[in-house]
Amino acid sequence: MSAETSVTSGQFTRRRQQFRAWRGTRPFWAGVLVLLGGLPIMYFPYANLQIGHLTLALATTAGAGSLIIGVLLVVLGVSLWVQKHIRVFAGVAAILLGLVSIPVANFGGFIIGFLFALIGGSMAVAWAPGVPSESQPAQEAERQVDVSKGTVPGATSVPHGTAQQPQDGAGESNDLSETSPANGANGRHSAD
Repeated sequence: MSAETSVTSGQFTRRRQQFRAWRGTRPFWAGVLVLLGGLPIMYFPYANLQIGHLTLALATTAGAGSLIIGVLLVVLGVSLWVQKHIRVFAGVAAILLGLVSIPVANFGGFIIGFLFALIGGSMAVAWAPGVPSESQPAQEAERQVDVSKGTVPGATSVPHGTAQQPQDGAGESNDLSETSPANGANGRHSAD
């Protein structure tokens, strides 16, 4: 038995699950795309492309503007990971910086950075935190079937052919299918 195998695989699995849980609580992929959008925007104005023996220098007078836009996009991408509550601000800022990069930074990093910034920013604005689910053991305990009786715990028996109406907190029936605005409907009615 190798000590490396058992410890490493267990630790790797646990770390991967921790990362997965962390990633699920924030707009992770939006941050990745915004960060990746900033890289070509700040790289291309300072790059020299070699095409055979031809050197193409893309340095422009807007090189400083491109660098600022690219760095801001990278910072917004990282801040989406770290501070999930600023997702709307960071998303809108990423979209605006992506749009500004078209005239300032070589067509938005040859459209690559522009598209990443736009898609990542819109994903950040659209992201909403999920609702935490109930604990799994509590749900399973409620749904267990009593084998000896053949019934579900907490369920009441209903005569065959009749449906039990859901009850609200006051003990009144929650069925509003026969109501209309004239007799107190609250918007829940059938479309007969």
